[in-house]
Amino acid sequence: MYLKRGARRGARARTSAVVLGAALLVAGCSSDGGGDEPEDGTGAGISQQPKDTDPFWVNPDGNAAQQVVAYQKAGQKEDAEQIRKIAQQPTGEWISPESPEEQARGFTEAADKAGRTALLVLYNIPHRDCGQFSEGGAADGNAYRAFVDSVAKGIGDRPATVILEPDAVLHMVDNCTAPEYHEERYDLLNGAVTKLKSLKNTKVYLDAGNAGWGHPDQIFEPLKRAGIDQADGFSVNVSNFYTTKDSIAYGKELSAKVGNKPFVIDTSRNGNGPYTEGNPDERWCNPPGRALGETPTTKTTDPLVDAYVWVKRPGESDGECKGGPKAGEWWAEYALNLAKASK
Repeated sequence: MYLKRGARRGARARTSAVVLGAALLVAGCSSDGGGDEPEDGTGAGISQQPKDTDPFWVNPDGNAAQQVVAYQKAGQKEDAEQIRKIAQQPTGEWISPESPEEQARGFTEAADKAGRTALLVLYNIPHRDCGQFSEGGAADGNAYRAFVDSVAKGIGDRPATVILEPDAVLHMVDNCTAPEYHEERYDLLNGAVTKLKSLKNTKVYLDAGNAGWGHPDQIFEPLKRAGIDQADGFSVNVSNFYTTKDSIAYGKELSAKVGNKPFVIDTSRNGNGPYTEGNPDERWCNPPGRALGETPTTKTTDPLVDAYVWVKRPGESDGECKGGPKAGEWWAEYALNLAKASK
């Protein structure tokens, strides 16, 4: 059943505009408070969070920041302030296969200039998402290796934290990914961990599913085969809705089976927990009534939890279900509902 699989997240169909936006941020083209409001999100007045609480970079020109500006211009001040709850928090930058080196360089340079760490997500493994809403990925193993090499070159010695391939291991365990692709996938994940960990200031968290798919006994050996020993830890609940409490319990049980590795939890949309109504096969996809979860921080409630992070960017669609746009596209109405429902 689809319910046991990982949450599908949008394949980030980025264009050169992403690279240009990152380059402009590095060049210091964010709003200085003078002149007319710019057309992009830099006029939203987005600032970084306190570094001792959250070292990750807030992109002042993300989709949420641009929505803040749009609502401000339309005179919708209350809505603008609701969306600011999203815009002012650091979220993952999903690196697409188009110009990955330039994207990685742009985001890490912008973060480094702000004295922060870029949070990057690699989601380009071949045969990704088993033909679901976020299907795709690199054409073959060599294309994926070239992609990872380009990302690594773009990061260089600048600080970065990488969430590596959401669902890639999980989908081998639940046989969503065909068995004939498993050996290559293990090799690719191992190679990616090795390459990224060769960088001076890069942390790598290999994705390990979520609290609702199955049991840690089913995934700990595959995680070892995928390179968890080399990684800094693993990630849980990416793009999903399971509570932080349940995610901690799942993560701690799994950690005990993989050398007490620490982990990070995606809390971006888990404020009200998982959706329990409607078609069980699509409860993960744009569920109504959800809320933002704990804001990103490295000050967590458990020594094994390195951070609460927003890997999934709240307001971006899970796919074309429940009236949503294509996976990964910004959906202002959903973002506003998430923000209004949060505490």
